[in-house]
Amino acid sequence: MLTCEVCGEELLLEEDMKTHLLLVHLEADLHCPLCFLSAVSYDQLHAHMSTAHPEEQHNHPKPLNSTFARTSTSKVPMGQPAGTPAEKEKSIRASTLVNLKPQEQEIPPDPEHAGPLSATLSAEEPETSQESDRNQARQLWSSGGRPGTFQMLEHSGEPNLSCPMCALVCTSPLVLQEHVELHLEEQHPEKGRRPWECPMCSAECADSAALQEHVELHLDPCTGRSSSDLSLAVQLQQEEEQHRRREEARQEAEHFKKLQRRYGLDGSGGYRRQMERTMEREVSRGRLAPADFHRKKADLMESLTSGVDDGRSRTCGAVDALTEYYRTPACDCAHVWLCSDTDHFGASAGDKGWGCGYRNFQMLLSSLHRTEPYASSLQEKAVPSIPQVQRMIEEAWKAGVDPQGASHFNHRLQGTRAWIGATEIYVLLTWLGVRARIIDFHQPTGPGDTHPRLFDWVRQYFLQSSQSNRLPPKVIRTSLPPLYLQHQGHSRLVVGVEQRKSGALALLVMDPGSKLSLSTDAVSVAIRHIRKFPSSLKHKQYQLLAVQGVLSAEDKQAAVFNSRTLCAEKIP
Repeated sequence: MLTCEVCGEELLLEEDMKTHLLLVHLEADLHCPLCFLSAVSYDQLHAHMSTAHPEEQHNHPKPLNSTFARTSTSKVPMGQPAGTPAEKEKSIRASTLVNLKPQEQEIPPDPEHAGPLSATLSAEEPETSQESDRNQARQLWSSGGRPGTFQMLEHSGEPNLSCPMCALVCTSPLVLQEHVELHLEEQHPEKGRRPWECPMCSAECADSAALQEHVELHLDPCTGRSSSDLSLAVQLQQEEEQHRRREEARQEAEHFKKLQRRYGLDGSGGYRRQMERTMEREVSRGRLAPADFHRKKADLMESLTSGVDDGRSRTCGAVDALTEYYRTPACDCAHVWLCSDTDHFGASAGDKGWGCGYRNFQMLLSSLHRTEPYASSLQEKAVPSIPQVQRMIEEAWKAGVDPQGASHFNHRLQGTRAWIGATEIYVLLTWLGVRARIIDFHQPTGPGDTHPRLFDWVRQYFLQSSQSNRLPPKVIRTSLPPLYLQHQGHSRLVVGVEQRKSGALALLVMDPGSKLSLSTDAVSVAIRHIRKFPSSLKHKQYQLLAVQGVLSAEDKQAAVFNSRTLCAEKIP
């Protein structure tokens, strides 16, 4: 049960007490509880009580307090003044706020009370400024004005305007409008959110940069991680990336050095140095006498000075020996085509492991020296040594032949063990005035990674010297130069092609890495290593270099110019 502290009426519900206070004591005519004065305003009643009944205010059983407080279950004790601390302590629990005149004493809110907030609104005279009304409405809202709380902002002489969303009564339309807008902001917080308010919590930031850093902390998996931690993580990632790049560069450099050693470009010396080291090892092992060492070293120096091969690894009459073998009845073949007479040059102690390209050129040049029109056009009448061949290639580069290949070797071959291939043989022949052609069989054309197109091309090359209107004999000696055959890691010389009675083809190949004996019995044994069937040539890619005539001065100039974009002919 609730008791009104103004008139003493007892009501059951708190909402009924609020309505009672509004209708009976605020909107109705007031009357003095101690005499017959009535039909006065609240200000007049207050002045009357202060002048006519000053002593009765403290003894009246139902005192007229200076503040209409929320009714509680505990009444003011009889005879105790309403302004005493005990009554103030009870009135602190009020949630109904009423503004009175500025001379009336305000009762501060109780900080210990956990219920609806209460405060005393200043009953100043209405201000003429609209901004003052808005400030009053916001002050009313921040002081506890929420839906369900009865409040009143009184301006004497003005009509009362009730809030459609709570029990608040206002006298200013601007104040009511501001108050309703606060209701809408509370119902739709996203519409009233401040520009730099965090979308993930209620924190507010001063600017966009602070808001971005604050949101990043929400998204960071490590709670509480600061910007310095992020900078440290970026720095560590950059250092790791730099370490990875340095490691890749180191591995690439090591791989490049291995390739240089493999292809003789590591600066460890060339033909002369390798020959001297080999002879020194022979002396240290007791296989070569010191006197013989000095004699061979003197011969080596003389050969290098002259630029002519010493002929120690040369075997003459190799093609003649093959011709005699195939003419014997023991040879089971239908036809065999052989090139012009060619000498075999094998590897020596000075070029073992890397000199196959140079030795093949020596074999090819020995054939050109015996064949017209090459013999009369070549200025080199002797077979050069390997260091001399290197010098000749460098001179061709200086003349402008194959500048791209020259840059690959850094324009230097002398004093190295650099490998050469079909392109460098082309450079040499062009510089000597010989027309050459490179054919590239860049992929297998038969089952089992074989190259039947390669065998057919070689056969057609040798057939060009045969007369088509006559049945070819068993052995056909042609005036054609041999073919230079290159594949990954090695090169050889094709001196002929053999056709079996079944139609199968076999290439006759001389290898500079193998020794060749020309005795009758030795040739029958060596032919097993010279004859190569398709199943024996199963590298992924092969190149053939064919000599096709002599270059005139104009043709040589054009060939030098075209070598800037040197490309092999691809088959298929």
